Formats: sequence, structure tokens, C-alpha cells
Amino acid sequence: MFTLIGRGTGFVDLDIKSWMWLAALGAIFALLLVDILVLHRRPHAPSAKRAAIETVAWALVGVAFGLIVLVGFGGAAGGEWFSGWLIEYSLSIDNVFVWALILTYFKVPPKYQHRVLFWGVFGALVLRGGFIFAGVALVQRFEATLFVFGAFLLYTSAKLLSNGDEDSDPTQGRFYRWIRRVVPTTDELDGQKLFTSIDGRRWATPLFAVLLMVEATDVLFAVDSVPAVLAVSKEQFIVFTSNAFAIMGLRSLYFLLADMHARFSALQQGLAVILAFVGTKMIISRWYHIDTTVSLLVIALVLAASVAFSLQRTRGSDLSEPPSDTPEVPPPPQER
Repeated sequence: MFTLIGRGTGFVDLDIKSWMWLAALGAIFALLLVDILVLHRRPHAPSAKRAAIETVAWALVGVAFGLIVLVGFGGAAGGEWFSGWLIEYSLSIDNVFVWALILTYFKVPPKYQHRVLFWGVFGALVLRGGFIFAGVALVQRFEATLFVFGAFLLYTSAKLLSNGDEDSDPTQGRFYRWIRRVVPTTDELDGQKLFTSIDGRRWATPLFAVLLMVEATDVLFAVDSVPAVLAVSKEQFIVFTSNAFAIMGLRSLYFLLADMHARFSALQQGLAVILAFVGTKMIISRWYHIDTTVSLLVIALVLAASVAFSLQRTRGSDLSEPPSDTPEVPPPPQER
């Protein structure tokens, strides 16, 4: 039997055995292998129909794992899992549009984009694991961390409401300039390879720089999303697996939504409301615990309302944008 221990704070504390962690990690690894070795073995650009099917399939896989948590550990644990999964999935939609900006700017051919995003997601899982275990440890050891995380989420919420959508040039950041300075990079792609060999020397292809920038954006988004998920659960198993199953579905979601940013004009405001809610929940948790079911309903309703309002506001509008002249990426410095 599974052991469920109450912390006295309204959150669940599960007695997770080693085999449960191994089973969950094994399932995640197997799904990634099927994706890269079977579904996307050959480079191709998924059609909108296929992207929609894969998006639904990944969502169903996440729901199935959430139901396993629900049946195996009880309603409270299941509620925390689905709340964390929904928070991560909704906050990651903005990440999808940033990916679109980076891949479009660097003119990565559509048929090679999935491979870049696959390794981006793989790296994100590793990075998120570190963020989550460190975050949970901090919250458990230092109660004041809750107030810091909560205040940061409120600040991020206000920033989202005030800034609006702003496009930025990915090549102007310090991180990109650092990549070009440190890693010898060719000007030409070599299929979907990240590295290539020229005259017996190893060179990175432009896809490597794109991959590192995708990873960097995930780190920035994790700073927001991990504290947000910690507002609804303090159990490492729940926080990590809910993050993992949400992140794995982002590649298909990217191919479905990358060109539809204008259709979701109100989504940013909805995400700001969600961040404000979970930030407030985290700050007041010492005195009052908002029930997990209530949290799940609020998050789902706000997300659904922002999407519905966006679609209603843009109904009948022609939001297609004429192709713009994308500036050429400056060539990397050649080795002297």
C-alpha cells in the first residue's frame, strides 16, 4: 500500500519508493525514444493535422499519468498533480512563441526544427529536475522562501500586464554573442546535425547555437513556472512528473501554434492572472491554505476564458502577416 502523510499544511507528502521513481523516469525515457526513433526518425515538417493529433496524444498521455497518481495516491495528490501539470502547460505556451521567434530568425528549415526542439526538451527535463529539487529543499528548510517566490510571481504578473508583447532580436543578447565567441561555428547547416567535421576538425553547426538559445529560454521560463507549481504542491515526485509530462508535449504544440500568436492576444493577460493567483496562494499559505480543487478550477477557468476571449476578439480577422525580410544572421568569427 502507498503511504500518504499529512504535513499539516494542506499539501500531501507521499512515501515514494525508489521503484516508483524508476518507473516514472523509465516511462518518460521510453516515450522520448519512441518519439525520436519512431515518430520523427526522418526529418520532416509535421502537417497541422499531425501536429494536432500529436498534441492531443501527448495531452492524453499526461492525463493518463495523472489518473495513475489519482488512483494510487488519492484525490488530494491527484488534484495537486493536475494543478501542477495545467500550470506548467499553460505557462509554457509563451515559451512556444519564443521558440518560434528564435527558429524563424535563424531560418531553421521546418524539417529540422523538431530535432532541435527534441534535444531542447531533453535538456529542459534535466534542468527542471535540478530547479525542482533545489526549490522544494529550500521551501522545506526555509519557510521564508515561500514569501520570496510568491512576491516574485506577483512581480512577474505585473510585468506581463504592463509590458505587452515585444519582439526582440535573439542575436543581440549576451548569451548568443558568448556562444559565437566560445564555440567555433560554421555558416552552413549539415542536415539536422549539431556538429560537423570540416578538414578533420570538429565544428558546431548553426543548429547548436539555436539549441543553446532554446535551453536558455527554458531556464528563464523555469524561474517563473517552477515557483508557480510549488504553490500547489511541495512533493518532489508530483512537481517533477507534472512538469515533465507538460514539457514533453510542447514540441507538437509548437508546430500547431507557432504561427497563431496573434490569435491568442489575451493569453498573456490570462497567464498574468494565473501567476498573480498562485503567488498570492503561496504568500498566504502560512495562514490559509486554498484547497487544491479550488486552485485547479481557478487555473482551468482563467486559461479557458483567456483563450475563448482571444478567439472571440479575433474571429473573422485576417491575421496573416506578409513575409518580412528577416535580417541575415552575422557570420561567426572565423578562427585565425
